[in-house]
Amino acid sequence: MSGTGVRRRALGLIATLALSFAMLMGTADAVPAPMIGPAQGDALHVMSYNLRFASNAKPNSWARRRPVMAELLNRELPTLLGTQEGLYDQLRDIDRDLPSYYEWIGIGRDGGTKDEFTALFYDSRRLEALELHHFWLSDTPDVPGSMSWGNLVPRMVTWARFRDLRTGREFAGVNTHFDNHSEEAGIRSAYLVRTRIGEFAPGLPVLLIGDFNDPATRSRSYHVLVTEGGFADSWTAARQRLSPLYSTYHGYRGIRPGGSRIDWILTKGATTSFAAINTFAADAQIPSDHFPIQALVTLA
Repeated sequence: MSGTGVRRRALGLIATLALSFAMLMGTADAVPAPMIGPAQGDALHVMSYNLRFASNAKPNSWARRRPVMAELLNRELPTLLGTQEGLYDQLRDIDRDLPSYYEWIGIGRDGGTKDEFTALFYDSRRLEALELHHFWLSDTPDVPGSMSWGNLVPRMVTWARFRDLRTGREFAGVNTHFDNHSEEAGIRSAYLVRTRIGEFAPGLPVLLIGDFNDPATRSRSYHVLVTEGGFADSWTAARQRLSPLYSTYHGYRGIRPGGSRIDWILTKGATTSFAAINTFAADAQIPSDHFPIQALVTLA
């Protein structure tokens, strides 16, 4: 065999090894697949996420958490995202970090831009907001900032009627954050939410999302909404769960398998294909003191 032939074979072997190495390194560096990712077909990807309000307290300041949260949200790109605890400037940060086709709606729990929001972000290529409403979890629900039943801070609901631009179907997206101190407040809030939703147009599908500050399946507020109220719990109803059960509140103390789900996605007039609790972190930084919960649902 000529020297040229040997050189060609050697060069070919080197090239093959280099390509294999590059592919291996590319695989090692590849971004892991999203838990659910952008919705396909007629399905809607719904996420509920208690953001933990923005603060400068270390080691989990908003400045450290923001890029990790941006990475998580841009990996998942939910059709509808309900957030809790977000402050106005923090929500504007998230709006800037999401693709430009996302829009958001909401009001501070003390009115205007004051204090925490229960905001709704949505993919405007897919959803059109037809109307927007707010009410407060109190004896005077139409009074901004009102409190009752032992609440230490105002609690509220933001909801909107949406049209799915892909299918023409309409539904209500309802986002809330129940009180974490008063059991009576949780129960009374559940009854009020159920009553208000009962006033929606007959047959309108509802996606009720939020931080309910009560363990799913074994709390009175859950019973009011699910057992008595006819809502389906997306976690228990899902055809497939894409993650184990974790406590959705972790307080930066690590993953707790089998813990309490205090964040829920409840549905009426929809079926759930997949549900997940997303434990994404980057560089040992968790984006919030809650894990986001996700569901892929299809309106019935």
